[in-house]
Amino acid sequence: MTKSWLPYAEHILDAIAKIRRIEARGEITSDEVLYDAVLRNLQTLSEATQQIPDSLKKMSPEIAWRDISGFRNILVHSYLGKIDPAAVERVVTQNLDPLESAIRSMLDRDV
Repeated sequence: MTKSWLPYAEHILDAIAKIRRIEARGEITSDEVLYDAVLRNLQTLSEATQQIPDSLKKMSPEIAWRDISGFRNILVHSYLGKIDPAAVERVVTQNLDPLESAIRSMLDRDV
């Protein structure tokens, strides 16, 4: 029996929504509490993308799925705060919308 990917897809969308709410509270690169909250949600969504079937990922080649997994490793293993805030901000501003669209398309196909 194959583990369903649907809860993971919903988890990704939830993390994206949380990041947007966090952004609305202030500048994520200048407030360490907001920054930490964004990092945690990026880690969560990155981990969840690993549960999306490759067959579905292939339908969204514009998403750098492998890079998302790599980013997760950086977030998890950079214990000493060596994560570049500007890079995190770029991920948030440039990559969340396309990822959200891809996940929503996957969910629409599954209905």
